[in-house]
Amino acid sequence: MSERSGDQAEAGLRRSLGVFSASTIIIGSMIGSGIFIAPSIMAGYVAAPGVYLGLWVLGGLLTLCAALCYSELCARMPRAGGQYVFLREAFGRPVGFLYGWTLFLVIQSGFNAAVAIAFAKYLGGVGLAVGEKDLVLSLGGFELSRAQLVAVGVIALLTAINTRGVKQGAFVQNLFTTLKIGAVVALACVGFLSDKGSFSHFSPLLGTELGPEGLKLGFLAAAGVAMSKALFAYDAWNSVTFVAEEIREPARSLPRALVGGTLATALTYVAACSVYLYLLPMGEMAAVAENRVAAEVASRLMGPAGLTAVSIAILISTFGCVNGLILSGARVLYALSRDGIFFESCARIHPRFQTPHVALVVQGIWSSVLALSGSYSRLLTYTTFASLAFNALTVVGLFRLRARDGAPAAGEYRTPGYPLTPLVYLLGAGFFMLYIVQGEPLASLAGLGLVILGLPAYAYFSRRAAARR
Repeated sequence: MSERSGDQAEAGLRRSLGVFSASTIIIGSMIGSGIFIAPSIMAGYVAAPGVYLGLWVLGGLLTLCAALCYSELCARMPRAGGQYVFLREAFGRPVGFLYGWTLFLVIQSGFNAAVAIAFAKYLGGVGLAVGEKDLVLSLGGFELSRAQLVAVGVIALLTAINTRGVKQGAFVQNLFTTLKIGAVVALACVGFLSDKGSFSHFSPLLGTELGPEGLKLGFLAAAGVAMSKALFAYDAWNSVTFVAEEIREPARSLPRALVGGTLATALTYVAACSVYLYLLPMGEMAAVAENRVAAEVASRLMGPAGLTAVSIAILISTFGCVNGLILSGARVLYALSRDGIFFESCARIHPRFQTPHVALVVQGIWSSVLALSGSYSRLLTYTTFASLAFNALTVVGLFRLRARDGAPAAGEYRTPGYPLTPLVYLLGAGFFMLYIVQGEPLASLAGLGLVILGLPAYAYFSRRAAARR
């Protein structure tokens, strides 16, 4: 049965966040490390300027289509856990659990780890040697870098802050999101107003040239892998749905935040990627050390002072991004536990701070494990594939819920352009999932394998829930 009327929060969670905080959760969770590092990685696969910029525009359009669909789902079911609830209501509890399980094992925790590692990589811009190549331990096939240790420290600090209240977490998010938007806009303005770049870098706009990594794959597979990096930067736009139970007037506030936040982020990304290309031709962009393309651009614009300034701005950005991911992701574990299909302790609410503190700690521990297990680029691929697959399934769920429960009543939010809008997203997501698998099969299959592991886990938690009744 649909939870269309479920507008009241469960005991322990309070509706204390408004539209602005909801928007900063979206923007702040999306704008993290991806826009400052992923463009360089993408240039290693695609060397055609038009394809490079086109992938960022297309990623924004696809994300907007999905956000329009999720807005209707949020208006129907403004519950803690967001996307987990949508999938549970559309396809049943087992499918909802598989999403929550995958979010915990690889999607949200993987994003936490990847962005925290990116934070550490950018400490190099302020003179600290904490890159992924700065090893503290090498034992057989296992390597431990200073970047990974810093990432674990960031995850632990922000987990502690968010256990002390959703308002505390939202304050950090609002502050850091405002600062990071200002930093990206300033970089774009200074870059285009300088005489140190050239619009010749945009030529030829049309072409199929490949970078050194792309030559090993072929054009479509290379474009698919490159797109996975752009989609990583766009991902986490759905994070605000996880905290729906803590947002005031969610049926009105959530659609506004989803659409407005997605559009603002897409425009920011295209502006940033354009100024990178203005200052760096594709070949040089692909060869930037540690993929720190934004730092390289700032260094060329303003010398050492620019490198330091943009590095500090990006540290602020990635720090705020990890905060948004930690704040929102724990609410899915809370919702799973409240339904009896995850660790019972994760449903506990702190008696003083009204936060799912156990779920936050569990999420933080696993995110730290992932940070210690893999590199930034590898984390990007297997998290993006799993996330994209479930996002597509959720959009399919909109068709199912409409067929079962009917269209929203007059005056309620409806997906603009339905059914074309969800179909456009599904076609785009399906195409890129296919070529992400072809381009990086091992990383993609690793993500799929973790989804499959959820089947015995669901059986275990279901048996435990039945035994408690």
